[in-house]
Parts: sequence; structure tokens; C-alpha cells
Amino acid sequence: MDVIIKLNNQTAGRDKLVRLLQYASKLTWHVMQEKQISRHTIDRLKSLEYTFSSFRKLLRLGRFLDMLYGTLSTVHYPDLTIRITCTLSRIANALFLLADHILWIGRTGLVNVNSTKWDKLANKYWLYSITMNLVRDVYEIWRILEREGHRINYDGFRRTCPANGSGKKNIPITLKAMTFVQDHKDVVVDTLKNACDLLIPLTGLGYVKLSPGSIGLLGVISSVAAIVSLIDPHARLSPA
Repeated sequence: MDVIIKLNNQTAGRDKLVRLLQYASKLTWHVMQEKQISRHTIDRLKSLEYTFSSFRKLLRLGRFLDMLYGTLSTVHYPDLTIRITCTLSRIANALFLLADHILWIGRTGLVNVNSTKWDKLANKYWLYSITMNLVRDVYEIWRILEREGHRINYDGFRRTCPANGSGKKNIPITLKAMTFVQDHKDVVVDTLKNACDLLIPLTGLGYVKLSPGSIGLLGVISSVAAIVSLIDPHARLSPA
């Protein structure tokens, strides 16, 4: 309960909680549709998903300017790769939010908006932003591996690992992976979130074809990863 209250006190936290509910609704109605369970319930869940989507658009209203202003904090970052990827990601995300604002205005009925056109444009900017984030994630992983000499030391496991012919200790790959996740939780969580998110705009743009249930599952996983990064400082990649 403390975690939920903490998230609810943040605009970003409320957005991630509602996003989780939005994609969970999509996953649920698709599973029910596949099993042909209660058409009335399926329609209600679809309506609930649409409501959550509209609410998130309202929560993000004005974030376009915040995101654009946020580029000032990364445009002078010392590391060139992080500077370029983070700055371009924020600019693309700002343009995505601008398109999202226009879509919300169209949903309110205040003005006529070509929803198909702006939805496609929003997906393009979102895809570009996620791609830049993934490039940065790959760069962070490469830096970690380079810094640690393409291996991770496992002092705690050396005594339990058998030695090979050269007298060196063989460390199971599963232990390597577990230790990497524990030591670099921020990079792992961010990579998982972006990898799941990547397929959502790709599907929206027609580059790949995933079912609504698959999109719902990917959205749930990426939402949980985003929530983890909000509540656990060690799982938050900086600069974001």
C-alpha cells in the first residue's frame, strides 16, 4: 500500500499505474475474446481500456514543454554517445507528446482531428525515442563489459565452481547473468522496458503484426519495469 500511495503522489507514478491497468485491460479482453467469453464483458473492458488511454492523455497534457525543456540537462552531458541519444530521445518524446495532445483534443470533440494521421505520427516519434533509448542501453552494456574486461568476478562463487584444465574456475552462465542483473539493475530494467515498448509502435505502424493480447502483455511488462524504476532508485538509469 505504501508503494501505491508513493506512486499516486507522483504524476509519472499515476501515469504508470494507469498504463498498467490500460494494457492489462487489453490483455484481458483479448484472452476472453479468444475463449469467446461474455461479449458484454469484453465490450466493457474495451471501453475501460479506452477510458484509461484518454485519462493518460489528460495526465500528460502540457508535458510536451517539460520534455523539451528537459533536453537542456542532457545537451551538455560529458559522454558524447549519452548526450546524443538522450537529447534526441527527449526531442522525439516531446514531439510524440505534442501529437498526443492533439489526439486528446480530437477526442474531446473541440476540433476535428484526423486521428489516423496523428496517431501514426505519434507512433513514429515514439518509435524514434525508444530506438534512441535502446541504443543508449546497448552502449551502457558495452561500457560495463569493457570496464569489467568482458567478464564479471564472482568471488562469492569461486569456491563452489569446478576448475577447468588450466586451473581457472568455471562460472555458470546463469550465475553470471544473475550477478549482472543484481549489479546493474538500472541498465537491465531500462533495457527490458524499452525492448518491450519497441514492439508496440512497430505494430501500430504496421511493421510487425502482433495480437492485441501480445501488445497487452508487452505493455504490462514494460509498465511494471517503469514502476520498478520509479520506486527503486537503484533501478533508475541516469540520466533518464
